[in-house]
Amino acid sequence: MSQSSGTSPSGNVDSQLDNLINRIHALSGDKSGGAPSVSGKPAVAGTAPASPGSRPAVPPATPTPAQTTPPKNAAQPNPAAASRPSEAAPAQRPPTPPTAAATPQSRQAGQNRPAPPRPRPAQTAGYQPNRDEPWRPAEPESIRAGHINETLVESIIFRFILNAGEVEGRRIADQVQLPFRLIEPILERLKMDQSVAYKSATATNDYVYVLTESGRAIARNHLHDSTYHGSCPVRLPDYIESVKLQTIEGQYPKREDLQRAFSDLLINPKMLHRLGPAVASGRGMFLFGFPGNGKTSIAERVTGAFGKYIWIPRAVDIDGDILRVFDPMNHEAVMPETSGGLLNSGSFDKRWVRIKRPTIVAGGELTMEMLEVLNNTTSNISEAPLQMKSNCGTLVIDDFGRQKMSVDQLLNRWIIPLEKRYDFLNMASGKKIQVPFDQLVIFSTNLEPKDLVDDAFLRRIPYKIEVENPPEADFRKLFEIMCKVTKIPHNAEAVDYLVKTHYLPVDRPFRNCQPRDLLLQVRNYCLYNNLEVELKKEYFDFACDNYFSVM
Repeated sequence: MSQSSGTSPSGNVDSQLDNLINRIHALSGDKSGGAPSVSGKPAVAGTAPASPGSRPAVPPATPTPAQTTPPKNAAQPNPAAASRPSEAAPAQRPPTPPTAAATPQSRQAGQNRPAPPRPRPAQTAGYQPNRDEPWRPAEPESIRAGHINETLVESIIFRFILNAGEVEGRRIADQVQLPFRLIEPILERLKMDQSVAYKSATATNDYVYVLTESGRAIARNHLHDSTYHGSCPVRLPDYIESVKLQTIEGQYPKREDLQRAFSDLLINPKMLHRLGPAVASGRGMFLFGFPGNGKTSIAERVTGAFGKYIWIPRAVDIDGDILRVFDPMNHEAVMPETSGGLLNSGSFDKRWVRIKRPTIVAGGELTMEMLEVLNNTTSNISEAPLQMKSNCGTLVIDDFGRQKMSVDQLLNRWIIPLEKRYDFLNMASGKKIQVPFDQLVIFSTNLEPKDLVDDAFLRRIPYKIEVENPPEADFRKLFEIMCKVTKIPHNAEAVDYLVKTHYLPVDRPFRNCQPRDLLLQVRNYCLYNNLEVELKKEYFDFACDNYFSVM
């Protein structure tokens, strides 16, 4: 029994081969319009021989796919071949809309098309600039946007892993105080360079990293430069800009701000009237007067008249030199609350620390070395001087004139910064940098300023305020306040006896510190003799004999 050529087994095999060849040409974008058939018949691209039971052929004007069941994102037929008459068409799905179909050229263009940008996280969610916190550093979106020295970050990572032995990737990000999404590509590149290796995986889609032999050699080389493996430093220009945004000169505290700052002190309204403009200037002042009248107490509370918080960097990068700025001994960190957890992206740059506006007090221990950059030759890490740590706050030079260095040395060191509001520092590498000198400098002294300094320096300290002895009414009021502090019942009759017996007859001046000191003497006397702690005339007699014996 004879079979037609279109239905013979060999014909079916030829048809399948023709379909395969046409499909290959269609996917490769062949423009020839067809390929030679195995059976010797001309094959038309995008068509297939008819078989029994097939549906009627699609009219020639309609493009037909090369396969019976086209895969998803199938290529469109060649336009030149689709315009030719088709012998037959198999059963097929409805034609895909042109917008959904993708040609090889369009797929290639799609691969080269840049990916859509990642949505920006809320950088300062819940924060609005205000007087208490005029600025907050935004979390860096990328290495470039954050002005981050990637080479420096790599050296810190090498040193940290060498010190830790093995460490998770997220812990590395916490160490350098950068988002993990910025550190992960660096770790992947170090892995590709075979400087680090995976020791194991973690449950948080992270890895435990260790150094390879070549990585250890690199880390040891970095140790020769510095042992620093802490927070990624910020650039010096970024630090300078932050000081401008948080300067005390733009705060201009008012009377109510000073009253709030001195709320725990009994301060004379006349004194507050003179002190207010000096504090509002944000420049500098002399507080002078007899000892014991609260000059240091006043100076320590001046900062409270300004905003509460400022942001300072943990460290500053100066062309590869590391300069520490944050000092836990002089700065009180008050970080904003965060949600915590692995998904916490943060709303601020964690290379910075929010602190209370600093009040740094330096007394007789002040030396010239403390006013210059201190470099540790072993670690090659530098420490910022006191005046830089006190930027945007208050620097109190207590007992001025009693330092180990001469007054002339200190004045010559600061005569230009006090006027120009910037300072020059010398780094250990020989670089000289310019940094802001933006703090309220208070010189507290028991001596007359004119006996200490010359007119040129006095001109640069615009305010000279004498802290006078308190009047008798304030002196009696101080006893009431300090009795509450020392938990001694107040006795107005005993205080009156003290004033009329030990002060007025001998013309002894009142001092603000004396009520506290005498009450402590009375308290210690009572406790030693197992007596009830109270104010009596004889107790005051004993206290005055001790306290004023050489005064």
